[in-house]
Amino acid sequence: MSKAETAAQGFNHTDLYRLDGKIPWLRAIPYGVQHILAMFVANLAPILIVAGAAGLDSTTTGSLVQSAMLIAGIGTLVQLFPLAGRIGSGLPIVMGISFTFVTVLCGVAATYGFNATIGAIMVGGLIEGVLGLFAKYWRWLISPIVAAVVVTSIGFSLLSVGAASFGGGSGSPDFGSPQNIALGSIALISCLVFQIMAKGKTKQLSVLFGLVIGYVAALFMGMVDFSGFASAKPISIPEFMPFAPEFHPSAILAVTLIFLVSATETIGDTSALAMVGLGRDVREKELSGSIACDGFVSSVSACFGCLPITSFSQNVGLVAMTKVVNRRAIATEAIIMILAAFLPVISVVFSSLPDAVLGGCTIMMFGNIIVSGFQMIARAGFTQRNILIAALSLSIGIGFTQVSEIFVLLPEMLQNVFADNCVAVVFVVAVIANLVLPKDIFVDGAEAEGAAEHYREAQAENDGCAEFDTAQSEGTEAAAAKLC
Repeated sequence: MSKAETAAQGFNHTDLYRLDGKIPWLRAIPYGVQHILAMFVANLAPILIVAGAAGLDSTTTGSLVQSAMLIAGIGTLVQLFPLAGRIGSGLPIVMGISFTFVTVLCGVAATYGFNATIGAIMVGGLIEGVLGLFAKYWRWLISPIVAAVVVTSIGFSLLSVGAASFGGGSGSPDFGSPQNIALGSIALISCLVFQIMAKGKTKQLSVLFGLVIGYVAALFMGMVDFSGFASAKPISIPEFMPFAPEFHPSAILAVTLIFLVSATETIGDTSALAMVGLGRDVREKELSGSIACDGFVSSVSACFGCLPITSFSQNVGLVAMTKVVNRRAIATEAIIMILAAFLPVISVVFSSLPDAVLGGCTIMMFGNIIVSGFQMIARAGFTQRNILIAALSLSIGIGFTQVSEIFVLLPEMLQNVFADNCVAVVFVVAVIANLVLPKDIFVDGAEAEGAAEHYREAQAENDGCAEFDTAQSEGTEAAAAKLC
């Protein structure tokens, strides 16, 4: 940009690439809108899925959608401007409702009810928040290969959720009907066409495009529920404590384990953001604050009946492409999301969305998470040790949970935690395997010195924050760009 253009805009364009650059708030809005477009659908989809599994009505679901926008904005502001210098990273990290928890929360809601889901999130968030404050003492447990297999398992765990939505939603009387399959297919094909035809960062809007086309198709097919529009107010305040929390030990343990998984993703996203946005390694205080924000704000989210939040990898990818790290620019995204939370019409539109449309758009997203996990495994290095950790954790985690009766010897509480929760099983097995397996693995009776050396090189590369592949930065593969 020329000096004349910069002067015409009324601010120094280079301030966009500085954390604390002074740019006018109005000039910052377009950059905030970019981030909203990249994360808006992904922020609301988990609420719609879990609310459907819990059997919540459209009015309640609409209220929770409002809360999701409010919490995403609050979480982002806390990341940008840390509380007490400890909670929040001070980095341009965009926060939103996490997909990582969807499978386990659907199970908890079905078993204990949505009130127990809220109670488990409150406790689990507080535990992650406290752990975040002391992250330097334990984050060495999360190696690149552990993060990689965890992300892979998250993708696999979500496939059945996406498929159920594609068919019309679990328990729906017209599940698998020709209308639902056709509607889901229209949404899926729309996403694919946009993904193929779009260029550059606009590819991130493929899910939004699929939702719009799917919604229009649903209107013509008479499958949109308009009941919520009649009672929608012009402005309303998200409700505080809409559910009385219930506390069940099994539910709390299951959700807390997934909070540890979420912390793994947050470590990767924060580290990647520091490298691709600021060109440096992440600082210990930034990592600690980022995880603490993840946990404590998730507990606040539960107070509004909402789900846990986490850092959004697609927005890390957007920073990687644009290099815009200005906190004021990112703050406009948070402010707009908070303001949108007071406009019920937005939540009514999304809560009226047929499950089949949501399933058609998210099934490809979940598949991308699996592929992202594979890419992360490759980035960690195909050493004999890493292969063993990946094979062992994925086979036990995904395989055993397909035959849940295999956990019958465990105490009932642990059965409830692990029997249908492949992500928790994969995480536990991967961490244990990473701790007990020797660094130098023997292969066919001979020490695989070459493989061990490759492992050490891969570890050194990750410790130095390996080059972040911006072309592949859509979705959650950013989550382990650097894990020490």
